[in-house]
Amino acid sequence: MTLDTVLSILVLAAIALVIGAAALWRRGGQAKQVWLMLLLAAVVAGNVLIWTVPDSTGKAPVSRGQP
Repeated sequence: MTLDTVLSILVLAAIALVIGAAALWRRGGQAKQVWLMLLLAAVVAGNVLIWTVPDSTGKAPVSRGQP
């Protein structure tokens, strides 16, 4: 499994977490679980950004991790 595939799965997981949190909120679920799901989605999105945003040299860490 390549790093691009893993990052794509992480983005899909973050989207699913946000949608799931919204659905749980609308059903009147526990607010603590909703906020934890949103926090996890933010952490996952932050990790994806860390790997994909280029640094001052113009190269992203994701491009350095592949041959």
